[in-house]
Amino acid sequence: MKEQGKPHAGAHREKIIILDFGGQYSMLIARRIRELGVYCELLPYNTRLEELLEQKPVGIILSGSPASVYREGAPQSDPGLFESGIPVLGICYGMQLLTRQLGGKVVRGSRSEFGRTPFTVVEPNPLFTGGIFGDPAACCGWMSHQDEVLEPPPGFKVLARSENGTLAAIGDDSRKLYGLQFHPEVVHTPGGSEVLQRYLYDVCGCSGSWTPRSFIEEEVADIRARVGETERVVCALSGGVDSSVVAFLLDRALADRAVFIFVDHGLLRLGEAEQVTELYSRRLRGQFIHINARDRFLKKLEGVIDPEEKRQIIGHEFIDVFKEEALSMGDIAYLAQGTIYPDVIESGSVNGAAVIKSHHNVGGLPEELGFELIEPLRELFKDEVRLVGAELGLPEGMIKRQPFPGPGLAVRIIGDITAEKLRLLQQADAIFREEIDKAGLKDELWQYFAVLTGINVVGVKGDDRHYGPVIAIRAVTSEDAMTADWARLPLELLEKISARITGEIPEAARVVYDITSKPPGTIEWE
Repeated sequence: MKEQGKPHAGAHREKIIILDFGGQYSMLIARRIRELGVYCELLPYNTRLEELLEQKPVGIILSGSPASVYREGAPQSDPGLFESGIPVLGICYGMQLLTRQLGGKVVRGSRSEFGRTPFTVVEPNPLFTGGIFGDPAACCGWMSHQDEVLEPPPGFKVLARSENGTLAAIGDDSRKLYGLQFHPEVVHTPGGSEVLQRYLYDVCGCSGSWTPRSFIEEEVADIRARVGETERVVCALSGGVDSSVVAFLLDRALADRAVFIFVDHGLLRLGEAEQVTELYSRRLRGQFIHINARDRFLKKLEGVIDPEEKRQIIGHEFIDVFKEEALSMGDIAYLAQGTIYPDVIESGSVNGAAVIKSHHNVGGLPEELGFELIEPLRELFKDEVRLVGAELGLPEGMIKRQPFPGPGLAVRIIGDITAEKLRLLQQADAIFREEIDKAGLKDELWQYFAVLTGINVVGVKGDDRHYGPVIAIRAVTSEDAMTADWARLPLELLEKISARITGEIPEAARVVYDITSKPPGTIEWE
């Protein structure tokens, strides 16, 4: 999504479809396409051609896959796709599939290619026309394959070869069908964005209309059309970026016909409930209701240890609390919430994905909800949500607020939850966040927080034996939360944080730093 650009109503109509064959970079392809100003959607690889044509895409991208195209049961696309007249770009497995389905030859290679691999452009073509490819340093692609295209299909030309002689790119300009053996979507391919841009703009004829402003205009129009001129909408607020952006979208679309319910479950960070209440009550034109349900949530969570059970309890209770409030206000038919795309993916709601952890605003809604859902951010990545928030005029402090799980600190307390444990964790987390802020590192990190590990160990305080909890601190860098790396914080900073936590919190016995990336871990501990 471009930060600036000419407003364009109906931006979703200019669409790229990415057929997902199970490759590890499918989501990254989508991010790169949107960053180039073009809207795109991921669909299962076996989507029928009729369904694809109904979407009216201006281009179709075939993703990578761990499969081999010549194996029995390998994922296949509808063969009519290549005769549809829609420009197609196959990436890695996508190139091999395109080759095999159109009469070329794919074999197990004599040698594998992994990592950065130089290639040479051997035929003039639309994908490699940028000046960047005049520099040999740019002619390098990130490879990850053992199979290779031995013979391109009839009508195709070899556009580029790797330093090992394998086919790095093929194309048929007349039918606008292209294949890349390397991955242009990863940062390790220097000219990758240029290749994708040439495909989008020169081959598919895209205009780059996917901008925050166009998104807002379209969603506001959609909300008004769906809700009508008299209906009201209730918005579930958690205090995070996602629900806040939804609230301000509703405010722009419906003004005082939007009702905002902030369910304060008592599991927020120290002082956060007061901060978000002040912002919402001051900036939103519709009715704002703050429900203090701390005791109710703690009672429901009493003795619960399993993290999924915590999430489900909090999700159901969250819905029940504001449903009770909403129903007491009269006839309200619609519920708006801040579901975003990574929530949907991790909850197993797309393409048969495995359930990693349920999100209360995706998979935990009770069947008897009674409202029709409005989820305007459901197909946005977190960075896109922030761009939309900036366009809507949200305060910078809100836009840059680090992601926070819907169940709040409940999933950062390992084991059962008590008011005392909650107080301890809020204090430790506040110290950690304060020191990160003072060190000037908050804008470099995706998330940073404390975890009450549920482990007690022996320590020494005041020359006496002390037996108390271990507090873990975690800081990660990421772009979209789908992958993350642990942050290399300065040792002096870690030392200061540890000294403050153990010194200012009498119960704390030890502080440890989590150095696990995602994968294999998740960002949160539960």
